[in-house]
Amino acid sequence: WVLDKLKAERERGITIDIALWKFETPKYEVTVIDAPGHRDFIKNMITGTSQADCAILIIAAGTGEFEAGISKDGQTREHALLAFTLGVRQLIVAVNKMDTTKWSEERFNEIIKETTNFIKKVGYNPKSVAFVPISGWHGDNMLEESSNMPWYKGWTREGKGGVVFKGKTLLDAIDAIEPPTRPTDKPLRLPLQDVYKIGGIGTVPVGRVETGIIKPGMSQ
Repeated sequence: WVLDKLKAERERGITIDIALWKFETPKYEVTVIDAPGHRDFIKNMITGTSQADCAILIIAAGTGEFEAGISKDGQTREHALLAFTLGVRQLIVAVNKMDTTKWSEERFNEIIKETTNFIKKVGYNPKSVAFVPISGWHGDNMLEESSNMPWYKGWTREGKGGVVFKGKTLLDAIDAIEPPTRPTDKPLRLPLQDVYKIGGIGTVPVGRVETGIIKPGMSQ
């Protein structure tokens, strides 16, 4: 909701356009690309996801909400498939709204079991995925360990070369993202995501550097 700036987004309770938000962790400078989950705005979701190094799949733990998302035509399933298809190989699964389940360990385990099955079919290795139970509304397991879920002992995931990462919170999982290596010795290639016209500055193209390097003062 914080990232939903459009009047229609807040009135309808859904994300329509992608939104960018920057913050710093103890390890990284992170740019969050909030992509729409609604099927009507899948094009915007693809635009946002194509820029990502890691996807955070937010799953609603509420009764009926999770089941709708992973159904045959569900958006949770489709978004995981699109993320993998777009080349996003790192995945974090955050099971949100745990407060609505009364912090149920049984419900969390049920969701993890089902989610593991479908992300494996998509192409992800579940062993390389951090699964974190959270409550975005109350802040549980977002930045600090929650006292409402004493049964949760933390997440463990495998990284490149057999490296094992461990943590308790969503912030820990973000800090365990492995930066992708991009070929800096090749010519510059920068697919454009969008072009903004900013008063007093001019035209500003935005995208992700796939190969080569770019720095201030460079010319063609």
